[in-house]
Amino acid sequence: MPLVALAALATAGCAREGFYDDRNIDYVEAERSAPLVLPEGRNTQRYRDIMPVPEAQGTLRSGSERFRAPSPTRMAAGGAAERDFVERREIGSERWLVVAADPGMVWPQLQDFARARGLQVQASDDARGVLETAQGRLSVRQGLRAGDSEVRCEQHGSAVVACLDALEQHFSARTATASAASLAGQQLATEDRLSFDQLASGEWVVRIPLDIDRVWAELSHQLEADFAVEGRRELLEQNPQQHDFLVNYMTLSERGRGFLQIALSPDVRQMPQAVRLVLESEGAERTTLRAVNESERSFENEDARELLERVAGLLR
Repeated sequence: MPLVALAALATAGCAREGFYDDRNIDYVEAERSAPLVLPEGRNTQRYRDIMPVPEAQGTLRSGSERFRAPSPTRMAAGGAAERDFVERREIGSERWLVVAADPGMVWPQLQDFARARGLQVQASDDARGVLETAQGRLSVRQGLRAGDSEVRCEQHGSAVVACLDALEQHFSARTATASAASLAGQQLATEDRLSFDQLASGEWVVRIPLDIDRVWAELSHQLEADFAVEGRRELLEQNPQQHDFLVNYMTLSERGRGFLQIALSPDVRQMPQAVRLVLESEGAERTTLRAVNESERSFENEDARELLERVAGLLR
Protein backbone atom coordinates (compact mmCIF):
# COMPACT_ATOMS: atom_id res chain seq x y z
CA MET A 1 0.00 0.00 0.00
CA PRO A 2 2.82 2.55 0.64
CA LEU A 3 3.99 1.96 -2.93
CA VAL A 4 0.43 2.45 -4.21
CA ALA A 5 0.08 5.72 -2.33
CA LEU A 6 3.46 6.93 -3.59
CA ALA A 7 2.53 6.08 -7.19
CA ALA A 8 -0.79 7.93 -6.83
CA LEU A 9 0.98 11.05 -5.57
CA ALA A 10 3.60 10.84 -8.29
CA THR A 11 1.01 10.76 -11.06
CA ALA A 12 -1.31 13.36 -9.51
CA GLY A 13 0.34 16.11 -11.50
CA CYS A 14 -0.30 14.35 -14.81
CA ALA A 15 -4.04 15.08 -14.82
CA ARG A 16 -3.70 18.28 -16.84
CA GLU A 17 -0.98 17.22 -19.23
CA GLY A 18 0.59 13.89 -20.12
CA PHE A 19 -1.01 10.49 -19.90
CA TYR A 20 -4.14 11.66 -18.07
CA ASP A 21 -4.91 14.91 -19.85
CA ASP A 22 -8.38 16.11 -18.82
CA ARG A 23 -9.75 17.55 -22.06
CA ASN A 24 -12.76 19.04 -20.21
CA ILE A 25 -10.48 21.88 -19.11
CA ASP A 26 -9.85 22.76 -22.76
CA TYR A 27 -13.53 23.66 -23.15
CA VAL A 28 -13.32 26.24 -20.37
CA GLU A 29 -10.03 27.76 -21.54
CA ALA A 30 -10.96 27.77 -25.24
CA GLU A 31 -11.46 31.15 -26.95
CA ARG A 32 -13.90 31.81 -29.76
CA SER A 33 -12.23 32.66 -33.08
CA ALA A 34 -13.61 34.72 -35.96
CA PRO A 35 -15.84 32.74 -38.35
CA LEU A 36 -14.47 31.72 -41.73
CA VAL A 37 -15.49 34.14 -44.48
CA LEU A 38 -15.83 32.79 -48.03
CA PRO A 39 -15.60 34.94 -51.18
CA GLU A 40 -18.76 36.81 -52.15
CA GLY A 41 -18.80 35.53 -55.75
CA ARG A 42 -18.54 31.84 -54.88
CA ASN A 43 -20.85 29.20 -56.30
CA THR A 44 -22.88 28.27 -53.22
CA GLN A 45 -23.99 24.95 -54.74
CA ARG A 46 -20.39 23.71 -54.53
CA TYR A 47 -20.26 24.04 -50.72
CA ARG A 48 -21.85 21.71 -48.18
CA ASP A 49 -21.15 20.16 -44.76
CA ILE A 50 -18.76 17.25 -45.30
CA MET A 51 -18.53 16.40 -41.60
CA PRO A 52 -21.70 17.63 -39.83
CA VAL A 53 -21.22 18.31 -36.12
CA PRO A 54 -24.15 17.25 -33.87
CA GLU A 55 -25.53 19.69 -31.34
CA ALA A 56 -24.39 19.32 -27.70
CA GLN A 57 -26.86 18.26 -25.03
CA GLY A 58 -27.05 20.38 -21.91
CA THR A 59 -24.77 23.24 -21.00
CA LEU A 60 -21.17 23.56 -19.85
CA ARG A 61 -21.16 23.97 -16.09
CA SER A 62 -17.72 25.03 -14.84
CA GLY A 63 -18.60 26.29 -11.38
CA SER A 64 -17.07 23.32 -9.57
CA GLU A 65 -13.99 21.14 -9.75
CA ARG A 66 -16.05 18.29 -11.26
CA PHE A 67 -17.25 20.15 -14.33
CA ARG A 68 -17.47 18.32 -17.63
CA ALA A 69 -18.04 19.24 -21.24
CA PRO A 70 -21.56 18.61 -22.63
CA SER A 71 -21.90 15.53 -24.81
CA PRO A 72 -22.95 15.95 -28.47
CA THR A 73 -26.29 14.55 -29.60
CA ARG A 74 -25.81 10.94 -30.64
CA MET A 75 -26.00 10.53 -34.38
CA ALA A 76 -27.37 7.35 -35.94
CA ALA A 77 -25.88 4.40 -34.01
CA GLY A 78 -22.59 3.45 -35.58
CA GLY A 79 -23.19 5.78 -38.52
CA ALA A 80 -26.18 6.58 -40.72
CA ALA A 81 -25.54 3.57 -42.97
CA GLU A 82 -26.34 1.19 -40.11
CA ARG A 83 -29.80 2.56 -39.46
CA ASP A 84 -32.74 1.22 -41.43
CA PHE A 85 -34.70 3.81 -43.37
CA VAL A 86 -37.92 2.16 -42.18
CA GLU A 87 -38.33 0.57 -38.73
CA ARG A 88 -41.23 -1.02 -36.83
CA ARG A 89 -42.62 0.14 -33.50
CA GLU A 90 -45.28 -1.45 -31.30
CA ILE A 91 -46.79 -1.39 -27.84
CA GLY A 92 -49.74 -3.58 -26.93
CA SER A 93 -52.00 -3.82 -29.97
CA GLU A 94 -50.67 -0.61 -31.55
CA ARG A 95 -48.36 -0.88 -34.58
CA TRP A 96 -46.73 1.81 -36.73
CA LEU A 97 -43.66 2.61 -38.82
CA VAL A 98 -40.84 5.07 -38.18
CA VAL A 99 -39.36 6.51 -41.38
CA ALA A 100 -36.01 8.32 -41.25
CA ALA A 101 -37.25 11.44 -43.07
CA ASP A 102 -39.19 14.58 -42.22
CA PRO A 103 -43.00 14.45 -42.56
CA GLY A 104 -42.81 16.89 -45.46
CA MET A 105 -40.78 14.33 -47.39
CA VAL A 106 -42.88 11.33 -46.34
CA TRP A 107 -46.27 12.87 -47.15
CA PRO A 108 -45.85 12.83 -50.99
CA GLN A 109 -44.66 9.22 -50.75
CA LEU A 110 -47.76 8.30 -48.76
CA GLN A 111 -49.92 9.87 -51.44
CA ASP A 112 -47.96 7.92 -54.09
CA PHE A 113 -48.64 4.73 -52.16
CA ALA A 114 -52.39 5.37 -52.17
CA ARG A 115 -52.38 6.03 -55.92
CA ALA A 116 -50.19 3.03 -56.72
CA ARG A 117 -52.43 0.70 -54.70
CA GLY A 118 -55.61 2.09 -56.23
CA LEU A 119 -57.04 3.14 -52.86
CA GLN A 120 -60.24 5.15 -53.01
CA VAL A 121 -59.28 8.46 -51.37
CA GLN A 122 -62.31 10.06 -49.73
CA ALA A 123 -60.55 12.94 -47.95
CA SER A 124 -57.03 14.36 -47.83
CA ASP A 125 -55.84 16.74 -45.10
CA ASP A 126 -52.43 18.21 -45.92
CA ALA A 127 -52.24 20.15 -42.65
CA ARG A 128 -52.76 17.07 -40.46
CA GLY A 129 -51.10 14.55 -42.78
CA VAL A 130 -54.16 12.29 -43.03
CA LEU A 131 -55.56 10.33 -45.99
CA GLU A 132 -59.03 8.89 -45.50
CA THR A 133 -59.71 6.00 -47.88
CA ALA A 134 -62.47 3.45 -48.27
CA GLN A 135 -60.00 0.82 -47.05
CA GLY A 136 -58.77 2.70 -43.96
CA ARG A 137 -56.87 5.74 -42.72
CA LEU A 138 -53.27 6.53 -43.65
CA SER A 139 -51.46 9.16 -41.59
CA VAL A 140 -48.03 10.68 -41.03
CA ARG A 141 -46.82 12.88 -38.21
CA GLN A 142 -43.59 14.08 -36.66
CA GLY A 143 -41.64 11.34 -34.90
CA LEU A 144 -40.09 11.62 -31.50
CA ARG A 145 -36.59 12.07 -32.90
CA ALA A 146 -35.62 15.00 -35.10
CA GLY A 147 -35.84 14.07 -38.78
CA ASP A 148 -38.17 11.08 -38.18
CA SER A 149 -41.79 10.50 -39.15
CA GLU A 150 -44.39 8.10 -37.80
CA VAL A 151 -46.63 6.43 -40.37
CA ARG A 152 -49.83 4.59 -39.45
CA CYS A 153 -52.41 2.53 -41.32
CA GLU A 154 -55.59 1.95 -39.33
CA GLN A 155 -59.10 0.67 -39.84
CA HIS A 156 -61.74 1.38 -37.19
CA GLY A 157 -58.96 2.51 -34.84
CA SER A 158 -56.89 -0.68 -35.14
CA ALA A 159 -53.60 -1.16 -36.99
CA VAL A 160 -53.80 -3.07 -40.29
CA VAL A 161 -50.70 -5.29 -40.36
CA ALA A 162 -50.94 -6.16 -44.06
CA CYS A 163 -51.11 -2.46 -44.92
CA LEU A 164 -48.06 -1.71 -42.75
CA ASP A 165 -46.17 -4.52 -44.50
CA ALA A 166 -46.98 -2.97 -47.87
CA LEU A 167 -46.01 0.50 -46.63
CA GLU A 168 -42.70 -0.80 -45.31
CA GLN A 169 -41.88 -2.24 -48.73
CA HIS A 170 -42.99 0.99 -50.41
CA PHE A 171 -40.79 3.25 -48.25
CA SER A 172 -37.85 0.85 -48.28
CA ALA A 173 -37.79 1.15 -52.08
CA ARG A 174 -37.49 4.94 -51.77
CA THR A 175 -34.68 7.07 -50.33
CA ALA A 176 -34.58 10.19 -48.23
CA THR A 177 -34.17 12.29 -51.39
CA ALA A 178 -37.89 12.28 -52.18
CA SER A 179 -39.87 15.47 -52.76
CA ALA A 180 -39.58 17.91 -49.86
CA ALA A 181 -43.04 19.41 -50.28
CA SER A 182 -44.03 21.18 -47.07
CA LEU A 183 -46.51 19.70 -44.64
CA ALA A 184 -47.97 22.48 -42.55
CA GLY A 185 -48.23 21.82 -38.85
CA GLN A 186 -46.10 18.68 -38.86
CA GLN A 187 -42.75 20.18 -37.89
CA LEU A 188 -42.04 20.08 -34.17
CA ALA A 189 -38.91 21.90 -32.99
CA THR A 190 -36.41 19.74 -31.14
CA GLU A 191 -36.14 22.15 -28.26
CA ASP A 192 -39.91 21.90 -27.72
CA ARG A 193 -39.85 18.11 -27.42
CA LEU A 194 -37.53 17.61 -24.45
CA SER A 195 -36.73 19.76 -21.45
CA PHE A 196 -34.89 19.17 -18.16
CA ASP A 197 -36.41 20.33 -14.88
CA GLN A 198 -34.98 20.17 -11.38
CA LEU A 199 -37.66 19.70 -8.74
CA ALA A 200 -37.63 21.35 -5.32
CA SER A 201 -36.25 18.11 -3.89
CA GLY A 202 -33.25 18.40 -6.21
CA GLU A 203 -34.35 15.51 -8.41
CA TRP A 204 -33.88 15.91 -12.17
CA VAL A 205 -36.66 14.88 -14.59
CA VAL A 206 -37.19 15.07 -18.34
CA ARG A 207 -40.45 16.59 -19.63
CA ILE A 208 -41.66 15.20 -22.96
CA PRO A 209 -44.81 16.74 -24.53
CA LEU A 210 -45.90 13.46 -26.16
CA ASP A 211 -48.17 10.62 -25.04
CA ILE A 212 -46.62 7.92 -22.87
CA ASP A 213 -47.17 4.97 -25.24
CA ARG A 214 -45.29 6.64 -28.11
CA VAL A 215 -42.43 7.54 -25.80
CA TRP A 216 -42.22 4.03 -24.32
CA ALA A 217 -42.20 2.31 -27.73
CA GLU A 218 -39.44 4.55 -29.09
CA LEU A 219 -37.37 4.36 -25.92
CA SER A 220 -37.70 0.56 -25.87
CA HIS A 221 -36.27 0.35 -29.39
CA GLN A 222 -33.42 2.77 -28.67
CA LEU A 223 -32.42 1.22 -25.33
CA GLU A 224 -32.28 -2.25 -26.86
CA ALA A 225 -29.75 -0.93 -29.36
CA ASP A 226 -27.72 1.42 -27.13
CA PHE A 227 -27.79 -0.20 -23.67
CA ALA A 228 -25.96 -3.34 -24.75
CA VAL A 229 -22.46 -2.78 -23.35
CA GLU A 230 -21.64 -5.30 -20.62
CA GLY A 231 -20.39 -3.73 -17.43
CA ARG A 232 -21.16 -0.19 -18.60
CA ARG A 233 -24.80 0.08 -19.62
CA GLU A 234 -27.25 -2.78 -20.04
CA LEU A 235 -31.02 -3.09 -20.46
CA LEU A 236 -32.18 -5.72 -17.96
CA GLU A 237 -35.99 -5.49 -18.01
CA GLN A 238 -38.76 -3.56 -19.71
CA ASN A 239 -42.41 -3.41 -18.74
CA PRO A 240 -44.91 -1.92 -21.23
CA GLN A 241 -47.73 -2.13 -18.68
CA GLN A 242 -45.86 -0.13 -16.04
CA HIS A 243 -44.03 1.95 -18.67
CA ASP A 244 -40.61 1.48 -17.09
CA PHE A 245 -37.17 -0.03 -17.76
CA LEU A 246 -34.55 -1.52 -15.46
CA VAL A 247 -30.97 -0.81 -16.53
CA ASN A 248 -27.49 -1.45 -15.19
CA TYR A 249 -25.48 1.74 -15.54
CA MET A 250 -21.98 2.93 -14.67
CA THR A 251 -22.84 6.22 -12.98
CA LEU A 252 -20.97 9.48 -13.24
CA SER A 253 -19.82 9.22 -9.60
CA GLU A 254 -18.52 5.70 -10.13
CA ARG A 255 -16.67 6.63 -13.31
CA GLY A 256 -15.12 9.58 -11.48
CA ARG A 257 -13.58 7.52 -8.68
CA GLY A 258 -9.81 7.78 -8.79
CA PHE A 259 -7.31 4.95 -8.42
CA LEU A 260 -6.62 5.73 -4.74
CA GLN A 261 -10.37 5.93 -3.93
CA ILE A 262 -10.95 2.54 -5.49
CA ALA A 263 -7.93 1.00 -3.74
CA LEU A 264 -9.07 2.22 -0.29
CA SER A 265 -12.76 1.29 -0.68
CA PRO A 266 -14.55 -2.09 -0.25
CA ASP A 267 -15.31 -2.05 -4.01
CA VAL A 268 -11.96 -2.81 -5.61
CA ARG A 269 -13.24 -2.09 -9.12
CA GLN A 270 -15.75 0.17 -10.78
CA MET A 271 -19.23 -1.34 -10.72
CA PRO A 272 -22.50 -0.41 -12.51
CA GLN A 273 -25.67 -0.17 -10.47
CA ALA A 274 -29.33 -0.90 -11.08
CA VAL A 275 -31.48 2.12 -11.97
CA ARG A 276 -35.12 2.13 -13.04
CA LEU A 277 -36.17 4.53 -15.79
CA VAL A 278 -39.79 5.41 -15.10
CA LEU A 279 -42.22 7.07 -17.51
CA GLU A 280 -45.19 8.82 -15.91
CA SER A 281 -48.17 10.26 -17.75
CA GLU A 282 -49.01 13.82 -16.71
CA GLY A 283 -52.07 14.05 -18.95
CA ALA A 284 -52.68 14.01 -22.70
CA GLU A 285 -49.46 14.52 -24.66
CA ARG A 286 -47.40 15.00 -21.47
CA THR A 287 -44.89 12.44 -20.16
CA THR A 288 -42.23 12.69 -17.45
CA LEU A 289 -39.07 10.55 -17.38
CA ARG A 290 -37.40 9.85 -14.00
CA ALA A 291 -34.38 7.83 -12.88
CA VAL A 292 -34.97 5.84 -9.64
CA ASN A 293 -32.16 4.08 -7.78
CA GLU A 294 -32.86 0.33 -7.42
CA SER A 295 -29.68 -0.54 -5.53
CA GLU A 296 -28.33 0.10 -2.02
CA ARG A 297 -25.50 2.25 -3.35
CA SER A 298 -25.65 6.04 -3.41
CA PHE A 299 -27.18 7.74 -6.44
CA GLU A 300 -26.49 11.46 -6.57
CA ASN A 301 -28.64 14.02 -8.38
CA GLU A 302 -25.79 14.59 -10.83
CA ASP A 303 -25.71 10.85 -11.52
CA ALA A 304 -29.41 10.97 -12.37
CA ARG A 305 -28.99 14.03 -14.58
CA GLU A 306 -26.10 12.48 -16.53
CA LEU A 307 -28.05 9.25 -17.11
CA LEU A 308 -31.19 11.14 -18.12
CA GLU A 309 -29.16 13.27 -20.55
CA ARG A 310 -27.89 10.13 -22.25
CA VAL A 311 -31.35 8.54 -22.41
CA ALA A 312 -32.95 11.78 -23.63
CA GLY A 313 -30.30 11.91 -26.36
CA LEU A 314 -31.72 8.66 -27.73
CA LEU A 315 -35.01 10.44 -28.36
CA ARG A 316 -33.59 13.51 -30.13
